Formats: sequence, C-alpha cells, structure tokens
Amino acid sequence: MTRVIAGAAGSLRLEVPKAGTRPTSDRVREAIFSTLDSWDLLAETRVLDLYAGSGALGLEAASRGASRIVLVEKHPQAAQVATRNTKTVLSAFRGGSAPEVEVVRQSVQTYLDAAGASGARLGAWDVALLDPPYDLGEAELTANLAALVPLLAPGAAVLVERSTRTPEPSWPAGLSPIRERRHGETALWWAEPTEPGTPEASESEESPA
Repeated sequence: MTRVIAGAAGSLRLEVPKAGTRPTSDRVREAIFSTLDSWDLLAETRVLDLYAGSGALGLEAASRGASRIVLVEKHPQAAQVATRNTKTVLSAFRGGSAPEVEVVRQSVQTYLDAAGASGARLGAWDVALLDPPYDLGEAELTANLAALVPLLAPGAAVLVERSTRTPEPSWPAGLSPIRERRHGETALWWAEPTEPGTPEASESEESPA
C-alpha cells in the first residue's frame, strides 16, 4: 500500500498492483510536487500521467488542486487498481470541487499518437509525468517524448523518472532539459517546451544526500 501525501485526499491509502509496477517512494513524490508547487503548476492545472501504474502520481496532483488528470496505463490489472484508487481520492472531495480524472487503458505511444492525430488535445497539458518501467528502451522513450511535444501547453513541465543507472533521456526537438535531481536510486529529469529558435539551456544538480 501507498498513500496520498498531501492535499484534499492527504493520508488516504492507495492500492498498489501486485506485480509489474514500481511505485514512486513518498520521498521522491514529495520532491516532485515541491518542484511543481514552486513553479506554480499545481492549482487548476491539467496533468497527464503516463505509465501511471497505480495512479499515485496523477492522483497526488488531483489531491493538491489539479483540475484535470488523465492516467494512461496499458496493463489491465494496474488500470483496474488506478480506477479504484481514483474513486478513493475523489471521495475526499465535496460538491463541485472534485477534479476530473480519467483512466485510459492503452499504451502510452498509442494514446499520444491518437491525441496528436485528432488534434483534440493539442496544447492541452500543463504537466506531463513519465515514470516508465526501467527496462523501457531509450528509442521508445524518445518516441513518447516526441509525440508528447505538440500536446503541451506553453510553460508546461515534463518529468521523466528513471533509475540513476539509465542515461539522461534523449530529448527530441521541442523539449529542453531544465533540471536534474537524484534521490537515492531515482533520477528526476525535468524539461520544458521550447519555442522554435530558442537556445536550449540546462541546469543539472544532484540533490543533497
């Protein structure tokens, strides 16, 4: 079991799939959401949680004030767990204050390609969270990021969470790395959409032990 750390659903317990997922620790989730809070990217934002697993990252955003959250997870058992966890988190809200949360049982690339082809979600997302399996190939991750670019709103933030033993993501055109943090065995890479012709700059720091 894991729990929502803060916000309207703070302390509520969430289920974790029995196999096939790698839940983000409380410490790392707190670091992620402290960063988003410092960038004013929590309240009334639209959050896309890719490789959602139990949905803990996206549902933490829901608890802390995001207005719309989509959890994309292709594994049936994990998607069912995310659906149950969504109901748990939404039960903490009263009246019309609850965010809109949708669980999509689909592969990440299929979801992104379909969204881009339809044009319905172009510029739709303020925050994108990618916590892929450690064995996901670099080429597949790069394809995910490339398909994500046109779906991002101006000023959006993109997070890739991976093992410290994996290389930095190969950022496609349209995304510029802005920050790297390490927490034990977990690396957090942040990026933002870039305007054509904008020089890319990066900041890389290791968090204190």
